[in-house]
Amino acid sequence: MSPVRRPNLRLVVAGTLAAVVLGVASTVALAAAGAFRGPAPTGTRCAAPALAGAVVDVTLADMGGGMMGGPMTGGGWRGMGMARVLVSRGVVPAGTVSLRVVNVGVRTHELVVLPLPAGQAAGARPVGADGRVDETGSLGEASRSCGAGAGDGITTGATGWVTLTLGPGRYELVCNLPGHYKAGMYAELDVR
Repeated sequence: MSPVRRPNLRLVVAGTLAAVVLGVASTVALAAAGAFRGPAPTGTRCAAPALAGAVVDVTLADMGGGMMGGPMTGGGWRGMGMARVLVSRGVVPAGTVSLRVVNVGVRTHELVVLPLPAGQAAGARPVGADGRVDETGSLGEASRSCGAGAGDGITTGATGWVTLTLGPGRYELVCNLPGHYKAGMYAELDVR
C-alpha cells in the first residue's frame, strides 16, 4: 500500500499569500485609477454634460499590462476576470435612464445595454468564436469617446454616455469588444 501524500504546507501557505497579495494589489490599482468613484476621475480627457433621468455612473476597468496578459488566439485574455464593469447603483426607476461611462482601463472599451432574460445571471451569455456575445435586442450603447451613443469605443481616460428609456426589468451592461465579456466585463442593472 502506498502512503497518502499530503500537500507541502509551505507551498500552500506561499500560494495563499500570493493570491492575497495579488487581490490587494488589484484592488489598490483599481481604487487609484478611480474605479470605485462615481463621477469621472480627475484628469480624464472629457466629461459628460448634464444628463436626463436617473443617472448611473459606470466605470470600465481592466488591469492591463502584464497583469492581464494580452490578446490570445480566439479572442480570449489570459487572467480571465481581471476586467470589470462597475456601476454606482444597481437599481433605478423605470423611465429615462442615462449611463455616464468612464474608461479607467488601459484598453479601449464600450458599454452595450442588453435585456437580461428571466432566470439568467449576468455573465452567463454564450461567447462566440469571435470572443463576443450576441447583441440582438440591444437597447443602445455608449461607445463614443467624449460623446453620446455608438462610436469606435471609449478610449483610456475618456467618457461616453447614452440616455435610454427603460421599462421595468433586468438589463446586462456589457463590454462586447473581443474577449472583454469573458474577462469579466459585465454588470446587472435592475429597473423597477
